Amino acid sequence: MYRRALLAASALLPAAAQAQNAGGFTPQNPECIAGAAPGGGFDISCRLTARMLNETGIVGPSIRTQNMPGGIGAVAINHINAQRRTDPNVIVAVSTGSWVNMATGRFGRFGENDVRWIGAIGADYGVIAVKKDSPYATLTDLVTALRANPGGVPMGAGGAVGSQDWTKAALVARAAGVDPRRMRYVPFEGGGQALAALLGGHIQMAPVDASEARGQFEAGEIRLLAVLAAERLPGTLSSVPTAKEQGFDAEWPIVRGFYGPPQMPDAAYNFWVNALRRLTAHPDWPDQRAAQGLFEFNLVGAEYEALAKRRTAEFRQLARDVGLVSQ
Repeated sequence: MYRRALLAASALLPAAAQAQNAGGFTPQNPECIAGAAPGGGFDISCRLTARMLNETGIVGPSIRTQNMPGGIGAVAINHINAQRRTDPNVIVAVSTGSWVNMATGRFGRFGENDVRWIGAIGADYGVIAVKKDSPYATLTDLVTALRANPGGVPMGAGGAVGSQDWTKAALVARAAGVDPRRMRYVPFEGGGQALAALLGGHIQMAPVDASEARGQFEAGEIRLLAVLAAERLPGTLSSVPTAKEQGFDAEWPIVRGFYGPPQMPDAAYNFWVNALRRLTAHPDWPDQRAAQGLFEFNLVGAEYEALAKRRTAEFRQLARDVGLVSQ
């Protein structure tokens, strides 16, 4: 009798509550770390994912976002490995740029084997942004200026030389026959700061992410000269031509996702993997993801781990080939 009553009561529990207790783990004071200043891609990943996990009931406790600027994720990964190696309640936003930083040693001694890869929630693409009143009306205009004087176009974005954002600009420069090492590049703590510098006239071009630039583009404050994708993006960015259709072979897709601490318990890891799997399958997710300028890219658990490690190895070889790291 008691067992039947217990089963009946459990059937009335929300599915999310039952899922949280599966495997014996329920997060306590969960946190998402965005390893850069507010306004950038990491910040978008954390705030969007945390809000939707809570609103859908997939995760019951409120997930707070903590911005942890420094080295575009370097401070965050050092913090996790030094102080929270077993913490089951924290996830950290990560992107393709993080794999570049791991490959080039910008995260110190920490690399792709020093975290637990949880999953991806979407993809973004690089864009080339200038102010609305810039003398560069097209990508060809910008390339012409770079060819004439590579150091005469001050540009900047998140991370230093060799970072993901620098690589976006370098791809355009290389496609135009310009040595990327001659570019005049200013590092910032994320795309939000770079766009602020662009609007303030401190730089003339920002190779940032589509999701970071979307708001300023819709407001008419910036002009996007190109999107670094294989084809034009849907929605509000559909008017922006690709670099390839303008004669420059440059593409930069950006995978956005999360990792956990290196010794996160299996029960917690499985919980967060399942949470992202359920989130990306939720009927409300596509619209919410698209509203932040992200595109579909769903991969979790072992498959996501394999992708992260493979791409990091590829970037490490590329960095050796161009002389950014020693052989």
